[in-house]
Amino acid sequence: MTLIADPKAPRPPRPGPGRRTTRGNTELYGWVFMRASGVILVVLIFGHLFVNLVAGEGVKAIDFGFVAGKWASPFWQVWDLLMLWLAMIHGTNGVRTIVNDYAEKDTTRLVLKGLLYLAFVVVVVLGTLVIFTFDPCPSGSPADLLPSFCTA
Repeated sequence: MTLIADPKAPRPPRPGPGRRTTRGNTELYGWVFMRASGVILVVLIFGHLFVNLVAGEGVKAIDFGFVAGKWASPFWQVWDLLMLWLAMIHGTNGVRTIVNDYAEKDTTRLVLKGLLYLAFVVVVVLGTLVIFTFDPCPSGSPADLLPSFCTA
């Protein structure tokens, strides 16, 4: 007969030298952040979808020129930047929680969280660079490669 542990029973602390049995307020702040960022993300995402799909001509109108025109406004740059940062922080925090819950070995947990944080930094840095350095009409480009709205 196999006994299955009660899923509602508190887990014993992981063994190891100097390991604390409580995590302090960090987990509480993470929990509160997830709820608050989730609400803000709903507003940002539905605003993004409304402007891109409902207010315009639908998905067929989204092209290079649409994005170039949208990102010409600092308002939409900040909107998309907030959406990127909040979504990445929200998602990273969620995956971090899953890794903490399910990775049994300290080494495994360290490697997974290291890869997670590396992916977070790469996506946030590259996304931020794209949003703020996007230039649909780069100088010195051949005229046949520029969009129709650029003056050669």
